[in-house]
Amino acid sequence: MKKAILLAIICSVFLSQLFPQKLERNYDESKVGSYRLPDPLITADGAKIANVRQWEKQREYWINLFSENMYGYTPRKKVRLRFEVVEEKNDALNDLAIRKRVNISFKDYPNLLPIELILYVPKSAKKPVSVFLSLNFVGNQGVTNEPDIPVSYRWMQSGFDKSGKGIVNWRANEKSRGLQSRRWPLEAILLRGYGVATAYYGDIEPDHPEGWKSGIRSVLGDTLKANNWGAIGAWAWGMSRMMDYLVTDKLVDENRVIVLGHSRLGKAALWAGAQDIRFAMTISNCSGEGGAALTRRNFGENQSDVTMIPYWYAKNYFSYRDRVNDLPFDQHILLALIAPRYLYVASASRDLWADPQGEFLGAVSAGKVYELYGKAGLGTDVWPSVNTPVGETIGYHLRDGIHDILIYDWERYMDFADEKFNAENNRKPVVR
Repeated sequence: MKKAILLAIICSVFLSQLFPQKLERNYDESKVGSYRLPDPLITADGAKIANVRQWEKQREYWINLFSENMYGYTPRKKVRLRFEVVEEKNDALNDLAIRKRVNISFKDYPNLLPIELILYVPKSAKKPVSVFLSLNFVGNQGVTNEPDIPVSYRWMQSGFDKSGKGIVNWRANEKSRGLQSRRWPLEAILLRGYGVATAYYGDIEPDHPEGWKSGIRSVLGDTLKANNWGAIGAWAWGMSRMMDYLVTDKLVDENRVIVLGHSRLGKAALWAGAQDIRFAMTISNCSGEGGAALTRRNFGENQSDVTMIPYWYAKNYFSYRDRVNDLPFDQHILLALIAPRYLYVASASRDLWADPQGEFLGAVSAGKVYELYGKAGLGTDVWPSVNTPVGETIGYHLRDGIHDILIYDWERYMDFADEKFNAENNRKPVVR
């Protein structure tokens, strides 16, 4: 625990250097203080929601509140897409996988560069497979050591390259191959019978304040409005466009696509899962503040910290700095918007900046909406020990370690998907 507190303090010091204002963060559970969470099952006029039909109406109310006050409104305009399979390789990863590279381009916006999706499915599969859909931080060449994946030519955060050699002057090079392959255990996933679909998140919008000028927000939305969508909203939108392709691919079971994200992309995955009901499961890995962690909890990173990165959120979100109790929602309601579909939230024991217990409590409080559907949510309100997964329709684990996504996390996600999807296969049909 002492190491975890030290790491959290280092995060605070780093942010204090980036932003010239005093950062005082709490890492003492006894000093969290009291707070009261908004009830997802109470309407704006104080009425109690008692059934699924009433919740489905209320659901749109909450989506609009998150859009207005946090992530911004996702444009409803139908965007015409073009899918171009630029490569299909039937012996990828030592003959383990079929690999496709697919360009998703925008017919109405020819000046925008495409989303470059890469899809892996097990070569041995006899039927369409469940796929983990997730964005990556360093380009497709960075998730694998394969030498024939083109190096991304987009602007890229150099901070993701600890060596300092693979991303130079904001651009990736040949030395970036496999840079984050440890986070993408492709062989292990394929051997379990799952596919993987990924794309570089900078294909949708580069992760810097001016990134919107070359991303999808340059042509969709209204940048003058305080409720215009931010980068998190754009990345979530991009995940849904990747889903648009997957539903057309006969190798993919479109009814069992799992949207997953780590850290800031965990925030985006939750927003994507809340809005797009085609995702059968949503997974948040160490998403922290602005993701699964409760905003009202005074622990680790807080709302003032995330709004130091203003382009991630709608401008309206800034107005709640230092008055988080005035927010009309908290993150447990974001999680509840995924009901009745499967949800998994994961934390790391030394990732105190992301408030692991706050992530767990967000999952606990989402459960009452799942109960409306006759489903158990998390099934417990006791924070589990390290490396002890818990859950029912909502899953959770607290992994030993730091802010990262590791093979342990992937194995738990696959265990959860195995259990839930196999249970669906074995469920007897209802006789009416």
